[in-house]
Amino acid sequence: MGGLFYFSSGSGNTARLVGKLGLPATRLPVSAAATPPCATEPFVLICPTYADGAGRGAVAKPVIAFLNLAANRALLRGVIAGGNRSFGRTFAMAGDVIATKCKVPVLYRFELAGTETDIARIRAGLEKLWDTPCLMQA
Repeated sequence: MGGLFYFSSGSGNTARLVGKLGLPATRLPVSAAATPPCATEPFVLICPTYADGAGRGAVAKPVIAFLNLAANRALLRGVIAGGNRSFGRTFAMAGDVIATKCKVPVLYRFELAGTETDIARIRAGLEKLWDTPCLMQA
């Protein structure tokens, strides 16, 4: 199984979702000035969206600092994005930004702290992701 990294602000919505998953996960520092952790195995990133009405600032600065490390980007396998549907087109936009820049898929989108259905779908999707053998293996 691969790893999970996540960012959660003071609201704690993403932390609550990750806690309900019941899987080992590493929380990114809240401060962009803090030293980001280094991934040592393939991982999925879970992060909320903080975009303004025009979509600016969708990805939190600590997430950017984490992904600015080439070793972390190399191990990123996908992103799960959170948001608030009341923000319309910017809902879960951080996932789209990260997916485009890092050339990985958006695996799932959830609202606020997620629902029990979200938790079940995320767990099932992660299990499938980590149990799927690489087609490039010899």
